[in-house]
Amino acid sequence: MTNTDHMPLAEPVSPREIPDAAIAMLDAQGTVVGWTHAAEQLVGYSAGEVVGRSAAHVLSPPGDAGRTSAFAEQCRAQGGWSGTVAVRHRDGRMLTMTLRISLLWGQGAATRWLVSGADIGALSSGAADGSVRESLLAHAPVGIVVRDLQLRCTWVNDAMESHDGIPRDRRFGQRLKDSLPGFEAEALEVVMRQVLESGTTMVHEYRAWPPAGRHREHVFSASFFCLQDADGKPLGVCSLSVDVTGNRRARERLAILSEASTRIGSSLDVMQTGQELAEIAVPLLADHALVDLVESVPFGVEPSPRTGTTSGRLPPLRRAGLASIDLGVLELPWAREEVRHAHPGSPFAAVLRTGRSHLEPVLDTQAGPWVDNDPVRAQKVRDSGVHSLMVVPIRARRCVLGLALFGRSEEQKPFQEDDLLLAEELVTRAALCLDNALRYARERTAALTLQRDLLPHRVQGGAAVEVASRYVPADMEYGVGGDWFDVIELSGARVALVVGDVVGHGLNAAAAMGRLRTAVRTLADMDLPPHELLAHLDDTVRRLSEEDADDPDQVPAVAGATCLYTVYDPVTRQCTMARAGHPPPAIIDPQGHVVFPDLPAGAPLGLGLGLVPFESVELELPEGSLLALYTDGLVESRDDDIDVGLHRLGAALAQPESPLEDLCSQVIETLPAQAPPDDVTLLLARTRALQPAQVASWDLPSEPTAVCTARRAAARQLSAWGLEHLVTTVELIVSELVTNALRYGEGPNRLRLIQHQVLTCEVFDGDTRSPRPRHPRILDENGRGLFLVARLCRRWGSRSVADGKVVWAEQDLFPTAAA
Repeated sequence: MTNTDHMPLAEPVSPREIPDAAIAMLDAQGTVVGWTHAAEQLVGYSAGEVVGRSAAHVLSPPGDAGRTSAFAEQCRAQGGWSGTVAVRHRDGRMLTMTLRISLLWGQGAATRWLVSGADIGALSSGAADGSVRESLLAHAPVGIVVRDLQLRCTWVNDAMESHDGIPRDRRFGQRLKDSLPGFEAEALEVVMRQVLESGTTMVHEYRAWPPAGRHREHVFSASFFCLQDADGKPLGVCSLSVDVTGNRRARERLAILSEASTRIGSSLDVMQTGQELAEIAVPLLADHALVDLVESVPFGVEPSPRTGTTSGRLPPLRRAGLASIDLGVLELPWAREEVRHAHPGSPFAAVLRTGRSHLEPVLDTQAGPWVDNDPVRAQKVRDSGVHSLMVVPIRARRCVLGLALFGRSEEQKPFQEDDLLLAEELVTRAALCLDNALRYARERTAALTLQRDLLPHRVQGGAAVEVASRYVPADMEYGVGGDWFDVIELSGARVALVVGDVVGHGLNAAAAMGRLRTAVRTLADMDLPPHELLAHLDDTVRRLSEEDADDPDQVPAVAGATCLYTVYDPVTRQCTMARAGHPPPAIIDPQGHVVFPDLPAGAPLGLGLGLVPFESVELELPEGSLLALYTDGLVESRDDDIDVGLHRLGAALAQPESPLEDLCSQVIETLPAQAPPDDVTLLLARTRALQPAQVASWDLPSEPTAVCTARRAAARQLSAWGLEHLVTTVELIVSELVTNALRYGEGPNRLRLIQHQVLTCEVFDGDTRSPRPRHPRILDENGRGLFLVARLCRRWGSRSVADGKVVWAEQDLFPTAAA
């Protein structure tokens, strides 16, 4: 047998690198006395060719006798050797092998040598048998026992005693079940008989309690080889045992962590995540587990980073998780949702301050200020039998989110450092889930706040319509999208109904929607006709997009939007509408007939197609008609044509007498069961009509006497309505408005009073120019009329009509409480 040039002090080779060990047994003089089938496969020599001959004569190249002799003396002096050597195969090629030479003892201090080796080339090829490699998968020492055909111990090495605590002198001549009685011995002897009968290598794991660790179970992996004599017949069985407890525990830890990755974080609820962490730890790691979160965390508020410093005040903790092998043991007030305070002198407080874990293998509940501060709880901990404790901080992004406590009572083995490492890994995984849940809660709160600010809190149709609405966002996580609706009360008892849709959903679309809704309300205050309002809105969207295009880091304000704008007048029952790429409204008459009016589509907003003007359509609606404005998410789907959706909508609305809230619910219930791919918005409005007695109108001559005529007519009408207390004020307002119409406008002129929720005074003239307040100097005689009107009424303004304009002013019918 010849080593390489660096052989005498070659680097040690871990036994884990031996895939299928070739085993040979030598006597004290180096003669082969036992051979294995694996050895024959490795070097090509059969048992008949090797047994009874010198190992050096068989395995060493010619001319190396001197070096081989020196190496043999080195092995005797050191009691064994391991390293890398070059061995010649029977066919003449050289093999680089890992070799391990171990000293065996027999009765009467007799000695023998066991040689185990493997081809490094086979190792690198990955052709190793996994089970055999597992049998050698441990650090030294390797326990070796050789048994005869009756399974009696004949040879053993010194390391074997450290495995099971049996001295070698008590082993000789004994079977395994005699020296180590129990189920494991029976099972191992069955394996050894199978090896003797088949001649193949087998591997078996068994448990034992070494002398140095009687309190802790160890797992050993034993590889069994059949030793053959010169005739190739079984001579005995050789076992190589290694302690794989560390590897076994590593596999168990990986299994726990793998299970944790599927069981922790199943939802974005921080309290649920805390409970999942507690449940995964029991009983895999601990007998009892508690999870406490900083009180602000369940409410989406991230704790201050100062929580983890020595100067920060300790925050209250809320119990989020609780698990135990016996919940009856935890008779403390440890229910979920409980708020508790950590005593400043307790290990819990120390973990909160430092952010470092605390391991107490043997729990001391007899001393310490935190025990004295809560003697009742301390006594209950003693009664529970918890004898070992770990406290691990739950940390995320430099903040301590809470604590996880693990205790043992039934399991007598105390927690050790490797248990703490596992607990920290579990908590780290849970902390990532908690951090995600915390961020989700914070963003969802912000999103819902944004939604509440952007959409109408309460829609009212005044005297013109009764309204109801529904909004179902596609982004259910954040609850906001790009759809919007609005009901805007206009002058003269009229009302504007608006539905719009910004492409996309989520926070960006919601922010863009908010900007458009604000723009529509601003334009509505100008009392523009629907087609003019959409033209101005189109310009606004294009300007916003151009501004965002100048900043490459800015998300475009609006990637595309549609809008339907409708104005209904309860005096004339006229409904004027225009749309910008939006689906047409549904109109249901009092008899339940459904129509979708032929309304010019118009171009979507912001596409730069302003050369194609928007068009308004005017319809007269019977009192009690139903208007349905909606977004395309209500009628479009991936599976059906839009006509199917329109028919479904019309069928659900063909019940005009039903309450509007019920109709809204019925329409939403017709949607497919799965989550909508787009936001769904529905706005229903049932029209009302003002009675003729609520409206009074007079044509006025284009001469100065018209002012006096208008004042007397208004005073008589107010008296007829029982509003005598408004006569003086209304006479002044009528005087100023009619005077301005005569002075600055053109005929014909007309006065109209409308009594609804407020009193509206309107003066019509033929001039299209809008009035504007002037700023007269002290000595100017004119220019104060509109300032006087503004002081006397609740609000005033003007709007364009087909043949001129209307200047109007509103008065409360009765004095308000503030007045």
